[in-house]
Amino acid sequence: MRALVTGGAGFVGSTLVDRLLAEGWDVDAVDDLSTGTLANLAEARAERTHRFTFHRLDIRRPDVSDLIIRRKPDTIFHLAAQASVRESVARPALDAEINIQGSLNVFEGAVEAGTAKIVFAGSGGTLYGVPDEVPVGEDHRQAPVSPYGVSKKAVGDYLHYYRSAHGIEYTVLALANVYGPRQDPHGEAGVIAIFAGQLLEPMRPTIFGDGEQTRDFVYVDDVVDAFVRAADRGDGLILNIGTGVETAVQDLFDTMARLVAFKEPARYAMARPGELQRSALDPARAANHLGWKPWTDLEGGLRRTIEWFRAVPVGSRR
Repeated sequence: MRALVTGGAGFVGSTLVDRLLAEGWDVDAVDDLSTGTLANLAEARAERTHRFTFHRLDIRRPDVSDLIIRRKPDTIFHLAAQASVRESVARPALDAEINIQGSLNVFEGAVEAGTAKIVFAGSGGTLYGVPDEVPVGEDHRQAPVSPYGVSKKAVGDYLHYYRSAHGIEYTVLALANVYGPRQDPHGEAGVIAIFAGQLLEPMRPTIFGDGEQTRDFVYVDDVVDAFVRAADRGDGLILNIGTGVETAVQDLFDTMARLVAFKEPARYAMARPGELQRSALDPARAANHLGWKPWTDLEGGLRRTIEWFRAVPVGSRR
């Protein structure tokens, strides 16, 4: 089986590449390295070069369609995206150019290549907007409140069209807050990566708001397992990939500070405009259709993440 992973040098994408190679897939990874890094693919490039090829390519370029037609992947795992909510608000046209037009380039190539399945990294944290209840199920209305969320929803709608018009199967994985080794602690990173980088400096992290806002934190290896399972399951569905458990940002900080023996309190700043107060995804449908469930408890995942941050020099994390 041949897979093509867009965003393959990112923290989730590269972890997926390693998993696919370990399971015997031939893998092409596509990334423009704007946020990903070749360091994330060091193992893939060193140990399995005969089954792995990296292509530095921007999905906004028509060349990505040509590449897909040449390589003829059986499955495309589409993770490449403009992933910053704040950037999408500031530059909605850029967000649409990357997330929508770039995705259409991938899908057009898939049609010509005869690709059987596309597994798309959706955004469970933005797809449903302000939730009526938590944890959120897939039947909740889709009402994103940011251009990023709108573009991610639109890509899912396009996949529905391509399935109807061209017979390409798809699964949208609506991801919760993914964390783990290789996540970039700079820029639009997850709060766990930011806290880990700061706590090990050491410096006092900043909590925006009162810290009572909640998120659903799911470990990267668990997420990658869902992607692999979706290669031949969950056709035509949107599936939440999360734990269903709310964790307050203050509790997250307290746990991480304890794990690294950091004694000072966090700093506090004004809450960011538009930030959700509560967020968690109900993963029951993924259990039914993928046989998937998260197996990494938060403290165990935090320990592994902190160990990685300790071991990797600061300058090599990006």
